[in-house]
Amino acid sequence: MALFTSFNPGFMLSGFFVGLLIGQTGMGGGSLMTPILVLFFGIHPAAAVGTDLLYASATKTAGTLVHGLNRTVHWRIVARLASGSVPATLITLAAISRFNVTGPTSGRIIALVLGVMLLLTAASLIFRRRFLGLVGPALERLSPRQAARYTIVTGVILGVLVTISSVGAGALGVTALLLLYPRVPMAVIVGSDIAHAVPLTLVAGLGHWYLGSVDWPLLTSLLSGSIPGIVLGSYLSAHIPDAVLRPILAMTLIVVGARLVF
Repeated sequence: MALFTSFNPGFMLSGFFVGLLIGQTGMGGGSLMTPILVLFFGIHPAAAVGTDLLYASATKTAGTLVHGLNRTVHWRIVARLASGSVPATLITLAAISRFNVTGPTSGRIIALVLGVMLLLTAASLIFRRRFLGLVGPALERLSPRQAARYTIVTGVILGVLVTISSVGAGALGVTALLLLYPRVPMAVIVGSDIAHAVPLTLVAGLGHWYLGSVDWPLLTSLLSGSIPGIVLGSYLSAHIPDAVLRPILAMTLIVVGARLVF
């Protein structure tokens, strides 16, 4: 597997494709970009994860600005998530710094964790409504203080998982927030999740840069394709039903996740 790359038009096309999906569904960044880089371009999993984290921080900064202007970000929820995720990210980075993250063994471990995270993300897309219906009523009885504590714990879990695999901040984060804050509008849940992903992926991405697992030419190529993709995807989202896109995305994640695990 290649650790670092030179400019490749295929990276721009991949960035455009993933940006298109992000614009349409709000998801698909880490869930698709990292496995595309690993499986189709032979990028080392560590470099794919590190590069994708900075890619996600850049794209979700733009999303946060839009949601902020629309007042669809609950900043207190974002602060609670970040108070758990950022310290957990730093601790996780300190732990993985003791290993050779660019070696073959670490690459296999990262690929395995990535595959499992993709399968969990797919499950959250497919069974979200059923899961919310099953667990939601019990969590509605949580006091505001308990919800705040569980939000911090959610941030800790996301910090560890996203730092290792670059996956989970989107679908898993939204599912957790829907359970903890059932009365908050969906647009605010999504906006808050995107806003929280910015410090999480930025800190994790900078940590991977320090560890030597960020490919800057690759990052530049991906961003040059994703920006027009996100713009087009945002426009198309009003014309393509979400009920069509999410099952397609979920099935794609199942196939790719299974490929990485097995």
